[in-house]
Amino acid sequence: MRIRPLTIAAVVTLSSILNAADNPFVGRWALTIPGGGAGWLGVESKDGALTSSVLWGGGSVVPTASTKLDGDTLIVTREQKNKEGKLNATETITAKADGDVLKLTTAKKNAAGKDVGQPQEFTGKRIPAVPAAPDLSKVKFGESIQLLNGKDLTGWRLMNDKADNGWSVVDGALQNRVVKAKDKHFGNLRTDAEFEDFNLKTEVRTSEGSNSGIYLRGIYEVQVMESFGQPLDSHHMGALYSRITPSVAAEKPIGEWQTLDITLVDRHLTVILNGKTIIDNAPVLGCTGGAMSSDEFKPGPIYLQGDHTNVDYRNMVLRPVVK
Repeated sequence: MRIRPLTIAAVVTLSSILNAADNPFVGRWALTIPGGGAGWLGVESKDGALTSSVLWGGGSVVPTASTKLDGDTLIVTREQKNKEGKLNATETITAKADGDVLKLTTAKKNAAGKDVGQPQEFTGKRIPAVPAAPDLSKVKFGESIQLLNGKDLTGWRLMNDKADNGWSVVDGALQNRVVKAKDKHFGNLRTDAEFEDFNLKTEVRTSEGSNSGIYLRGIYEVQVMESFGQPLDSHHMGALYSRITPSVAAEKPIGEWQTLDITLVDRHLTVILNGKTIIDNAPVLGCTGGAMSSDEFKPGPIYLQGDHTNVDYRNMVLRPVVK
């Protein structure tokens, strides 16, 4: 049998596969960024070129400006721009891999190229591959846990006890009221109890400009905001913030109570908003902005974002997965 030589395209494809397999940085990494906050780094190899995206504490997962290898060192560049798109600073992150652990350093320069502060060291840990989607029909749930008693904040506390507290229970509903003032910094609210996988049902009511969120295990934010009538977006109602865009818009107008039915099992998320499935057993690839930790394998609380705007919750019931 005659063996045909590989075409140039086949050689490039094979080379890309080998480079990805041999590159110790390709994959997803849970970061503990300077100051102890939660971060995330995703590195991909395609057609022999590296690309990456990063989450740095709060905000969204965003693509980086450049990603390259220099010997055994990964070099990632982040650009910070103002609202007008003008460059404010450039941050260079260098990383060395030791198995499933990254040792990283970040250094920043301003638009003029001058150093800003001192380089800072931090760490990362490889995130294992997401397992196959679970068969939710076979998942067993335990007894219901009422998270809101309709009377007071028993079972909940501010995440920062020095923050201003806008949370109270009025007419059976948990409400957050935020006052916009320079000397006011309103806090997020968390359950005392911590959970692993579960189903969570609740009702939420938005007001004009509402921007809140329900953090699952303190790691993954299901967005709660006033987005009725707006295009689909990974930052709108029911989305996994900046990661998973709802498949259909199911919001109700301002002032109407809306239902959320959220299931988290084996790092897969299902969200049913007002009776419509908008995220269907989709894999979750990492923490979201504002996460308490980047560790996706430990229990955590339900926490409600309260530092932005007004929002109301009621009838919040959690059923833990029985393993």
